[in-house]
Amino acid sequence: MADNPRIDDLRRRVQKDPASIAFAQLAEELRRAGQIEEAVDVCRAGLTVHPGYLSARVTLGRALLELNQLSEAQTEFEIVLTGAQDNLAAIRGLAEIHHRRGEKSEALAQYRAALALARNDPDLERTVSELSREIEPPRPAADGMSFEQVQHEFLKHTPQPATPPQPAPARPLQKMAHVAADDGVKARELRQIAALEQWLDAIHVVRTERGA
Repeated sequence: MADNPRIDDLRRRVQKDPASIAFAQLAEELRRAGQIEEAVDVCRAGLTVHPGYLSARVTLGRALLELNQLSEAQTEFEIVLTGAQDNLAAIRGLAEIHHRRGEKSEALAQYRAALALARNDPDLERTVSELSREIEPPRPAADGMSFEQVQHEFLKHTPQPATPPQPAPARPLQKMAHVAADDGVKARELRQIAALEQWLDAIHVVRTERGA
């Protein structure tokens, strides 16, 4: 493995002063360089002296996650969140642990919490979207239908009003009966329109709930 001047310098500083907080930087550099097991050892040694150093615990959790030691990694991330509940790295770490275990609901909750802290993160948005589709399939609804389609579906299942008898040409009393029949037709039409409006309102509520 090629020499890394940054790692070499940090390693000398820690060897010279085992209580130095430079151990956290050294461990992170080792983790990024792929020297995962040494990163874990450095973190654990430094945390015996500085147990409250949360960034070092995040590095330790990440290193353990890369070694697929999920339970131990989870412990470290949970300790971090006890002291810093909005620590994005720890939240994402827990999300990945749940995801690897197949605990999709728990993973989705953690990914959503991470996305709330890192809005517009494309990786988080994609993961949340994919898990949401797996866990929460879309409910049947009229979403996407045009007004004409909704109206057609509604009218298709609505009984047709009885056709009023055609008035015979003639007498004044029959003309009054014809007016009454027209009023009855209009009343049915108004009720039909009101029912259609209620259905459209229900569709709007479903769309609003799905978008929340």
